Amino acid sequence: MNYKTLQTIKSPEDLKKLDNPSLTELADEIRNKMIETVSHTGGHLASNLGTVELTIALHKVFDSPKDQIVFDVGHQCYTHKLLTGRYDRFDTLRTKDGISGFCRPTESEHDIFFSGHSGTSISSGLGLATAKKIKNDDHYVISLIGDGSFTGGMVYEALNNGGRSMTKHIIILNDNKMSISENVGAFSKYLAIIRSRPEYYNFKASTEEKINTIPGIGKAISKKLYDIKTDIKSRLYTQSTFFEDLGYRYMGPVDGHNINVLTNALLAAKKVNGPVLLHVITVKGKGYEYAEQHPSLFHGISQFDIETGEPKHKGSSFSDIFGHYVCEHANRDSSICAITAAMSLGTGLERFRREHPMNFFDVGIAEEHAVTFASGLAKNGMKPIFAVYSTFLQRCYDQIIHDISLQKLKIIFAIDRAGFVGEDGETHNGLFDVAFLNTVPDITVYSPCCYRSLEADINNALYADKTSCAVRYPRGGQDEIVKKLRYEFIEYSEYGDMESENLIVTYGRITANAISAVDRIKEQLNTDIGLLSFNRIKPLPDHAVSIISEKKKVWFFEEGVRSGGVGQALALRLIESDFKGVYKLTAIGDEFVHQASVSQLLNEYKLDTDGMFDVISEDI
Repeated sequence: MNYKTLQTIKSPEDLKKLDNPSLTELADEIRNKMIETVSHTGGHLASNLGTVELTIALHKVFDSPKDQIVFDVGHQCYTHKLLTGRYDRFDTLRTKDGISGFCRPTESEHDIFFSGHSGTSISSGLGLATAKKIKNDDHYVISLIGDGSFTGGMVYEALNNGGRSMTKHIIILNDNKMSISENVGAFSKYLAIIRSRPEYYNFKASTEEKINTIPGIGKAISKKLYDIKTDIKSRLYTQSTFFEDLGYRYMGPVDGHNINVLTNALLAAKKVNGPVLLHVITVKGKGYEYAEQHPSLFHGISQFDIETGEPKHKGSSFSDIFGHYVCEHANRDSSICAITAAMSLGTGLERFRREHPMNFFDVGIAEEHAVTFASGLAKNGMKPIFAVYSTFLQRCYDQIIHDISLQKLKIIFAIDRAGFVGEDGETHNGLFDVAFLNTVPDITVYSPCCYRSLEADINNALYADKTSCAVRYPRGGQDEIVKKLRYEFIEYSEYGDMESENLIVTYGRITANAISAVDRIKEQLNTDIGLLSFNRIKPLPDHAVSIISEKKKVWFFEEGVRSGGVGQALALRLIESDFKGVYKLTAIGDEFVHQASVSQLLNEYKLDTDGMFDVISEDI
């Protein structure tokens, strides 16, 4: 593919030299580069395809990084990366030691914050703009946020705070629903075009200034004209009144795929003396047929075939199996409800949504609300299941404690993407849920290593356990080697020589690696060793702790943070039981884990078979 224009862009300054036809050509090249790259690396495609022209216009009008652009979530920043000197490295997207799929300040001065979670850009942008105001810095702050993030409460907290700030803070609402409300007709579209031109604001400002200078009656006339204008707009623009009531100058909606219109709108926004909300209409997946037709599937996608749009790797996953089990239970139990925070596809709840629509709830990107909403369902006799990615459950700590545990209510947390997630990097690895759930009273936590255990855990959580439960499982499918396990006890499983004085202890996905390590140790070191894999990790099973306490050498491997994890909890239990043996814990230290494939991360942190073998062979 020939990228003759794109390869000349080394910084936003190069972009500013291009004329409109060249900018249009650049947009086409960027889309082709994205599609080509993501087909090999995986990534967020549809959202990035929808913001190409918008990002080009931003860098044409503003002076990054003096003007600071804050991307909400950051899953739409690929064009930004290509325009800020990262074209030569773009093929390394989401790979080990490559460029991130999100914003990363250590990667470029143009990336203002680490990003990965939604709803933060207006708050952080307001803070940046306020600091500039205090320091008499005349540069702008732009927060680019999608309409999906407007389902989260933090956005409204920031809007409420920022409307009266009188800062140079421009919020761009990227509306990719491909439609606007019915009452936005031809006349209102015409007004939107007029309002998007900087000449409009120049004329408006000079007119207001002249009217205000009329002795005695100028200010009264100006206020009356403003009231008339606001009333007309309130009839034409259902969107504008809300934002303007909060103190923002509302502009739009404007065509998000017309660079000239966008450039004029952004220039107009710079003329406003105060906070602005610019409403931009875009098409998610723009320019790639399969992404336009199926934007949810191409929101975050693994490797795929460009010609067919089909993923290259298919197979069952823990998410799929979870969704199947929950549907089967719901077919027999009408009290079961399923909740998602805009992740029905990713968490395996699409079938539940179709088959049990009255009991299915997508609350939007509002995880905190989801938990407290579930508390109300539970209080009135329902069995709510909240399916959520581990990294997003981090937002719910207060609600879990105050609205669930303290109230002694029972809900089930189906924690998807537990452990290493891989290429999405620091913001998405699910390594903290075990540690913070360990601090919550009266919650049971399961971490199945296989589909069989997952089924048992869901059944227990629904009908056997009396308190709230969490069932956590990784992205992807089970390793078939786990079928070697012995399942005599539901709380844990065993493998190898359990009479040996040597014992590996672990839980979750890496149990498969531990099984292989046991076999290799027996074969290559001629040493017997046993394996105990926890299925229930909170509270730890007393009988299992008793078995472990009798061993001479114990190696614990944990795909999670060391501080507050299961390994530390077990160490305390062993101390209390007067354990005399040697205990060695391998887990994630006091750090954030970088992007790489899951297999690369397991190897790096000595949680794969090779790593376990190396750690254990040092001590045998």
